Amino acid sequence: MSDLIGLFDLLAPFFGLIALGFLCGKFVRQPDGGLAWMQFFLIYVALPCLFYRLIAGKSLDELTNWSFIAVTTTGTFLAFVLSFAAGWRHTRELPQSVMQGVAGSYSNVGYMGPPLVLGALGSQASAAVVLIFVCDNLLLFTLVPLLMSAADPRRQRPGATARRIVWRVVTHPFNVATAVGVAASYLHVSLPLAADQIVTWLSGAAAPCALFILGVTVALRPLSRLPREVPALVFIKLVLHPLIAWMLLSLLGDFGPAWTYAAIIMAALPPALNIFVISTQYNVGVERASACVLIGTVASMVTLTSVLYLIKTGSIPYDLVR
Repeated sequence: MSDLIGLFDLLAPFFGLIALGFLCGKFVRQPDGGLAWMQFFLIYVALPCLFYRLIAGKSLDELTNWSFIAVTTTGTFLAFVLSFAAGWRHTRELPQSVMQGVAGSYSNVGYMGPPLVLGALGSQASAAVVLIFVCDNLLLFTLVPLLMSAADPRRQRPGATARRIVWRVVTHPFNVATAVGVAASYLHVSLPLAADQIVTWLSGAAAPCALFILGVTVALRPLSRLPREVPALVFIKLVLHPLIAWMLLSLLGDFGPAWTYAAIIMAALPPALNIFVISTQYNVGVERASACVLIGTVASMVTLTSVLYLIKTGSIPYDLVR
């Protein structure tokens, strides 16, 4: 019973903030411009501060675990391939299939991942969380422009597409914060007291703002119909993705309980809100993206809770073959 109470105490704030944002989006009439400013604050200010704090105190040995990076990124890529195939089966369109590939593989690693995993496993899992976040973003933010360019060669030439991809990767605020954090770790640099307090406040605001925005965004884009492939995409995201991560980590190395469980939880997270942002950017599969985020978030209340319960109670080994 104490495990269940502890699990409820861990998860209730996350889904409670999402529900609060959803209710506010449904019943409070406010201009959409306010939401845009909240998203800007979150992406360009609060979350970069959170990731800087997670990285700056880590040793470079933890941040250069290349085998862990390779295994977890491969797991995300396999989830993308499965989701892409499910999308292709239903639509036979490359742009739609790319968006569905993202929907079935891109976890909510930025909004929910860090506070949830750290709350469940402690600070020893923070380096794993950062590596998964950065490398999953690098993978998907590279795949999507490349495949979308292949779907419509007239959009831009390959050289221009490559330059755009490199620029987006290099200038993405999360990646900039990661690079600054790595530099601070390597040089053993500490922020001045006042700056450190500001970064602390901003990083503390990241999770509640992100979850509230997720609820509001889902509420403002109601689901008119359920596309046929959404159940398959949600199943891949919430069930197959964590199973793939668990199997690969077990078969290809011994990464220890904290890192392995962190990877499983990160893979079991619901689809990221950024899926909707990406689909809007390309004007492809917007309704499907909204459906995946909504259904995936609701279904994760059961699947994610089950994963966390099994991990917290020690019901599953961190390694399947040892």
